[in-house]
Amino acid sequence: MADVFEDEAEQTVSIHDYLKDVEEQELEADLILGGDDGKECTYNKGYMKRQAIFSCLTCTPDGNAGVCTACSLSCHDGHEIVELWTKRKFRCDCGNSKFGPFYCKLFANKDPENLENSYNQNFRGSYCTCSHPYPDPDTEEQREMIQCCICEDWLHEEHLGLESFDEIPRDEENEPLYEDFICQACTIICSFLTLYPPNVWAPVRQSDGVVITEKEGEDAPSTCESSGKLENSISSYHSPKMDSANTHADSETVSSEKGMVVGEKSEENMDLNQRSQNAVLSSKCVLGVDLLAASLVLEKRKPMFLSKNWRNLLCRCGTCVDFYAQKGISFLVDREDSIVEYEKMAKQKREENLQEQEGVELNLLNNLGHVKKMEILSGIADMKHEICSFLESFDSSKPITSADVHEPVAGIGSDPGLEKSRKYVEFLMFKFREDITYTAGFL
Repeated sequence: MADVFEDEAEQTVSIHDYLKDVEEQELEADLILGGDDGKECTYNKGYMKRQAIFSCLTCTPDGNAGVCTACSLSCHDGHEIVELWTKRKFRCDCGNSKFGPFYCKLFANKDPENLENSYNQNFRGSYCTCSHPYPDPDTEEQREMIQCCICEDWLHEEHLGLESFDEIPRDEENEPLYEDFICQACTIICSFLTLYPPNVWAPVRQSDGVVITEKEGEDAPSTCESSGKLENSISSYHSPKMDSANTHADSETVSSEKGMVVGEKSEENMDLNQRSQNAVLSSKCVLGVDLLAASLVLEKRKPMFLSKNWRNLLCRCGTCVDFYAQKGISFLVDREDSIVEYEKMAKQKREENLQEQEGVELNLLNNLGHVKKMEILSGIADMKHEICSFLESFDSSKPITSADVHEPVAGIGSDPGLEKSRKYVEFLMFKFREDITYTAGFL
């Protein structure tokens, strides 16, 4: 009996906690959808830098098409939908030639194909090097996955190529200390990152739980030595082999006219913001290396975890920009490509929408006459009083279940106020789901 009461108590939640949970879920949805209200097809916006994309396996079982949020709701309601979170440089496919006779209800006049779209196994509902679905029906507890910022595939932590989960940079609350992750396969085209100073890598957590960065002293472990050798447990690469005459400069003294030095401890005394500004403004290469001519080889490939704002440190000289374009990674120097910026813009849209909604409500109230305003305020006060009166009839030490609310209350038929409040509480219980209980003092 005690176990039953304990289980029941675990399900008890206050109205404040419930509303907070709803708000958090709405915020999470807005962050994923980028503030998209799902009312208009995004096709006319072209290849968007980043947007939420869905795959409809009912219409395209081969997983070779993606649709925007609005089309997933309006055109593919009731279909087998795969949520892909966000994809970069993507244009809505809904209703094009890949969908056969099916047409888009929101925007029918589309090109037969979007030739610049890219598709990976995620569009078929498969993820990671193991190509398992998510959620995985063969696994009781769904495993954590991390998205690669290059190929945009999602990988299970046990398939990242690490010797231990402890190598994943996290704080004491298990929150990530890194901004972006690059999988083993994609480290090949990102090997140039090993030429950058230590602050490009996420901070290292020591066995004693202390997080150490390159600014905390000369004894702090770094992820990159002057030769390009990476020693820490997160990104333990061997020295890249640079097969070019342009790469023979001494790595301790190579610098640009802006004072950007790539060498042992050389970056530790320069403020991050100043380095970022120099990297953007300098016409000279920050690295002092012609990446187009150099050949970087990683003898041992491990996934990369990049620090906060690491993209700001990337060189933007003409040669490096050409290199990024040649490798198909120009998006790395586009601020709006990052998930951080995407979520920042989503939060801004959410705040604007909430302010606009509040404005509409205030305008509605202000446009009413004095009598109507007083009637509304009086009605709200009466409703609160009636609900409290109804709940006070129960033992405050016990949870109120949906069954309690639905049971006839003695004498309720003779009290119109209690009858009204009972119906309102029934509505609340329907909204808050039948299997959740609420304490009598939740107001």
